[in-house]
Amino acid sequence: MNDVIIIENLTKRFKDATVLKNINLSFEKGKIYGLIGRNGSGKTMLLKSICGFVPATKGRILVEGKEIGKDIDIPDNLGAIIEAPGFLPNYNAYNNLRFLSVIKNKISKEEIFDVIRTVGLDPNSKKHVGKFSLGMRQRLGIAQAIMEDPEILILDEPMNGLDNAGVADMRNILFDMKEKGKTIILASHSKEDIQILCDHVIEMDHGEVISVL
Repeated sequence: MNDVIIIENLTKRFKDATVLKNINLSFEKGKIYGLIGRNGSGKTMLLKSICGFVPATKGRILVEGKEIGKDIDIPDNLGAIIEAPGFLPNYNAYNNLRFLSVIKNKISKEEIFDVIRTVGLDPNSKKHVGKFSLGMRQRLGIAQAIMEDPEILILDEPMNGLDNAGVADMRNILFDMKEKGKTIILASHSKEDIQILCDHVIEMDHGEVISVL
């Protein structure tokens, strides 16, 4: 079996609100999946659940054979951007990524420099992130998500704030990761991004999966 993520009967409730309803999905290695649906459809909550940020009320999520909340709290080999990336505003791009890299201590200074270049930023720049444009912050967020070469990439609106050149750069990065066998799940309001990037499209509404193409 080539399924990297398996979701079984996933339900999430907050008091009287049910935000995910009996979700059953699987995600294969080396594929890009698009999540579509209007605001409030459950896309971001599903992504947070896969990342281990939100515990399930019912059901389970298996990531590389390990159950979230039972075998592991947060999948180790996963990179993510969910909502606006948070950075320390008084430090430059390199130092922000260096501070984050210390948590797992898996990558070198040279590898951090390389990933900053990959997303189209200057690793030697002294400019503080607090003075970055929205597009520059988004590029740095993608660098953070991919810097440790994760097997799984979870992206919530990854093209936010990017100009046409930035969108083209990010698409190339995602295609390159797919070629390397990574599993990528992205939520997007852009029909063009979904059509160009995704092997499969999952439509959600009111916390339910209503179609898988």
